[in-house]
Parts: sequence; C-alpha cells; structure tokens
Amino acid sequence: MTKQIKPHSLIVGGTRGIGRALANLLASENHRVSVIGRRPPSGKPNGKFHFWSADLLDPAVTLQALEDIVKQNGKLNNLIFLQRFKGQGDKWEGELGTSLSGTKLVIEFLTEHFQTGHSKSIVLVSSAAAHLVAQEQDVSYHVAKAGLQQMGRYYAVVLGPKGFRVNIVSPGTVIKSENREFYMRNKKLQRLCRETIPLGRMGRAEEVAETSAFLCSAKASFITGQNIMVDGGVNLLSPETLARKMAN
Repeated sequence: MTKQIKPHSLIVGGTRGIGRALANLLASENHRVSVIGRRPPSGKPNGKFHFWSADLLDPAVTLQALEDIVKQNGKLNNLIFLQRFKGQGDKWEGELGTSLSGTKLVIEFLTEHFQTGHSKSIVLVSSAAAHLVAQEQDVSYHVAKAGLQQMGRYYAVVLGPKGFRVNIVSPGTVIKSENREFYMRNKKLQRLCRETIPLGRMGRAEEVAETSAFLCSAKASFITGQNIMVDGGVNLLSPETLARKMAN
C-alpha cells in the first residue's frame, strides 16, 4: 500500500489575520504548513506549522529561509502570499519591495522546488483597493495590490505550461483578530455594513482563508489567472446606490 504524502503549503505572511487563519485551516486539513514572516506568531497555533523568520526586503535572508524550508519540509504543492510592509522607513519603497519585488523573488526561486506530478498552486492575496480607492490606505498600498493582480495574471500564462495554476483573491474589509474589538464596539459601522453589503454583514478572515484553500485544492484544478472578490458583493454596487443607502 502506497503511503500518501501530505501536501506541503508555504504561506508568506502567515502569522496574523487571514494568513494565520489559513495556516490553521491547512494544518487542520493535514497539510505540512510552512510560514514565513518578519515576526513569530503570537500565542499557540490552532494546528501545527513551522515558522521561519525573514524580511522580504532582505533577499539573501529570504532565499536562505526558502532553501531551509524545502530542505526540512520537502518540495511544495502550494504557495500563498499575504505579506504586507509593516516596517519603518519609506512606505513606498517598503510596500513595493515587500509586496511586489519580494513576491517575484520567491516565485521565481521556488518554481523549481515544487513536487512533480502533483497539483501546483500559487495564490496572491490582493485587495479591493487594487481597483477602488480606500482613503485610509496610502498610495503604495493601492499600487502594490494592483500590481499583484497583474503579476498573478502574468505568471498564470508564463507558468501554465509547467503545470502551475496562479490565482488572486481580493478581500474587502474583513473581521480578524487584530480588528475584531474595533468593529464589535462600533455599532454605527456594523449597521452601515449591514445596509450597504448585499450579503448584509462583514466577512471573516476564515472565509478568505477558505477561498484561498479552495484555489489550492483539486476542486480548482482547471482555474487559473482569476481574481476572486471576497467582499459580500459590495463591489457590485454603484457609488450612487451606496450613497443612497448611507443617506437613508
């Protein structure tokens, strides 16, 4: 009887928020989960995963971490990107370096380190701010998220002949551990979300994680180059409709 090998999933930026939810989910589904982040995860993970510390703005450290991950946990099946720039210094250079240059570096190094004869999936988590303007975020965030979407489409075409599927997930605002208290005590904002989001509520980090996990699964075996909005349908509404809802 052939022993079934656990799929190996690497999450870049998987220590908090959506990334942490995805790490827990994949671990619960019997994946070998590796996580790269600038800081170690806080608290006890709900599921077992291995953590490596690396700043994507430091290519040498990042490449060494990737080599160590493959050496310890084996070749990959899935690669998911959720990182953001949280450091000090120039936000423009930091965000574009972390989100775009870092993603390119990791993808182009790891494409030769995926398992052969198995599903190969790459998921880039972008944002609704890739095509809308969220004034609470600066210009670097918007440009980086838009760049990730085009990067995903590019690699879907270029890496497709090698068996890679590359997709994008674009969440709206979601409730996660870091912002839960803020949204729970803001009743006015809760009411506004119920009235303006077609599904009548805010999303959860776990729901974005589940979408990402689906794209890594055999159930998405013929899906590539797609951008899936996970925002409860709010992107479907015109600005005039939203303004009317808010005015009522």
